[in-house]
Amino acid sequence: MAAHFLEGEIPNAKPEDAAFHIIPVPLESTVSYGGGTANGPAALIDASIQLELWDGKDKPGLLGVHTAAPVDCSGPIVKTLDRIEDAVSYALECEALPLVVGGEHTVTLGALRAMKQRYGKLGVVQFDAHADLRNTYEGSPYSHACVMRRAVDDLGLPLFQIGVRALCDEEETFRKTNDIPHLDARELFQKGIPGRLLPPDFPNRIYITFDVDGLDPSVIRATGTPVPGGIGWQEALTLLNTVLQGRTLVGADVVELAPAPGDHASDFAAAQLAYTLMGLAPKE
Repeated sequence: MAAHFLEGEIPNAKPEDAAFHIIPVPLESTVSYGGGTANGPAALIDASIQLELWDGKDKPGLLGVHTAAPVDCSGPIVKTLDRIEDAVSYALECEALPLVVGGEHTVTLGALRAMKQRYGKLGVVQFDAHADLRNTYEGSPYSHACVMRRAVDDLGLPLFQIGVRALCDEEETFRKTNDIPHLDARELFQKGIPGRLLPPDFPNRIYITFDVDGLDPSVIRATGTPVPGGIGWQEALTLLNTVLQGRTLVGADVVELAPAPGDHASDFAAAQLAYTLMGLAPKE
């Protein structure tokens, strides 16, 4: 049997008894540089066996964690997105917080479809080195480079971007035209983290999508498109807490881990990040 999240500390809870559903999605369909994201979910879950229950503030794992079977990623990408949507919808039916583990960033679209169906109004906060706002890339509107464009254009979801430091002209124009708020890596370095990050009218319910290349390669190197000058670990923790001031986390994902032989640090950091996100969820 495959390992389950936090296997070294707790049993795999029944779906209906868990506060969190870990949903592995080993998707590797449109990667455009380094490969390996199909192995990301298993590597993250294996690394989680070494985590401590205490996350620095609390022990969210004691609320119950169910690791679902990996989503079938065979066949057309549209079918995979449907299966992701079904898995996230099931987690929500169980009154659990879904935490999708990718796989390439495209997996977020399937999750957001389910989240919008359940909540209607919610905001997306994206941690990423890239804007992912192209309309198509290499002939596909479902490329990992287009996932936030789909969230904004197709689903109509408000978006806030953090840590971007690589974007093309099309993406820059789209951000300006659509007035997408952001805190790019350069501004973060120059000005630091503001006391209040999201616009006042940003939705109360928050979905966090965390591409691990949003972090600096000194934190996580094992990703397909690493970009220098990224977010440090402690910065990421502060940013996450600032984002959720007065707001509620309703779902999240950690994507684009591409494990490399011998690089246990990247896998462990990704697992710690996933557990940190669980610790930010409402306790009641």
